[in-house]
Amino acid sequence: MKKIVTLFKKETPFLFVCPALVWQVVFLYIPIAALFFSSLSLHNYISLLAPSYLKILGNSFQLAFETTLITLLLAYPISYFLAFKAKNLRIFYLVLLILPSWTSLILQIYAWFFLLKRGGMISQLFYWLGLTSQPLHMLNNHFAMLVGMVYCYLPFMALPIYAVLEKVDNNLIEASADLGASRLVTIKKVIFPLSLPGVIAGAFLVFIPAFGEFAIPELLGGSKQLFWGNIIVAKFLDYRDWPAGSAVTFVGFLLPALLLVTVYLVFCLTKKIVAARGNGHG
Repeated sequence: MKKIVTLFKKETPFLFVCPALVWQVVFLYIPIAALFFSSLSLHNYISLLAPSYLKILGNSFQLAFETTLITLLLAYPISYFLAFKAKNLRIFYLVLLILPSWTSLILQIYAWFFLLKRGGMISQLFYWLGLTSQPLHMLNNHFAMLVGMVYCYLPFMALPIYAVLEKVDNNLIEASADLGASRLVTIKKVIFPLSLPGVIAGAFLVFIPAFGEFAIPELLGGSKQLFWGNIIVAKFLDYRDWPAGSAVTFVGFLLPALLLVTVYLVFCLTKKIVAARGNGHG
């Protein structure tokens, strides 16, 4: 009896995780496996090498890269503020950051639709400030797409960085200050290197889904450019071609993931080479 109780205590965390694992296997991994086996035709993948598909691939990579870069530039100061400056109001600011994600994505997009249209709040603000001679129509272009993408994906970049920064040992920051380093030098030499796991996690969480985004470019971009998400929707819903749609889906997932993993491995290798050279000179 004691052995059974001991075994139960040791395996309690696993037992609590089991329902989530079963849920993932049944409703995520099995459907993904079904899509993968459905796409197993060389013709489905060779057809994606056509110039038109490669151009769409380039559009998607560009949009995902721009979204990731801009969200990183905006999210890092936000995460830094939340981790080191917010103090008693930290929970309040975190709620403000996460709150838009509690609403429907379509609702968020249409909110920007009314803000960016001619005569909308932003257009009128620019006109009243004298920045434009007349109210602008700021929809159906690349700028509108980027605004919507950055707005919707900003929490996915900010929260992983914050989670890492919040755990940074203050003794390291104090030691850097005691050695005469300025705040900027401390951020560059101490805080930012320690926050890289959060930056990498945020890049994965933003780049991969942004690559296959459909709704935001469709509604805010005015369908002036095609992206990989458009191809996925067209294959499944318009043409009812499940094998081809499955192939497009897997390419849209694997290529961004492989690119990010490659960049990460190159970064780690470069860091080791630089460290080895530094130790050699030392």
